[in-house]
Amino acid sequence: QVQVVESGGGLGQPGGSLRLSCVVSESVVRIYAMGWYRQAPGKQRELVARITRDDRITYADSGKGRFTISRDNAKNTVYLQMGSLKPEDTAVYYCTAFIFGTSPTWGQGTQVTISS
Repeated sequence: QVQVVESGGGLGQPGGSLRLSCVVSESVVRIYAMGWYRQAPGKQRELVARITRDDRITYADSGKGRFTISRDNAKNTVYLQMGSLKPEDTAVYYCTAFIFGTSPTWGQGTQVTISS
């Protein structure tokens, strides 16, 4: 069974930075995309950033210019570098793996709270 595990959340300062990591227990050969999503209290889950196996990247408008998604295939890991953080970035951040032949696999999420 594929496992997706996020880490790196926590309390951040407005204007500061955080880096989230996501490790997938699956060969990168079967993964065609990885994505970061977030869900704030009372809101729907939304895309933050997504990267495909051929490095096509999509960012939500909310994170453009502030967030960077990247991956390390050797480590089966995807990162989300977040900068210029705002209180409205507060949410549970989820990583998901899009794998050939199966439904998307979600992690348990990591809480990010931006507050002074």
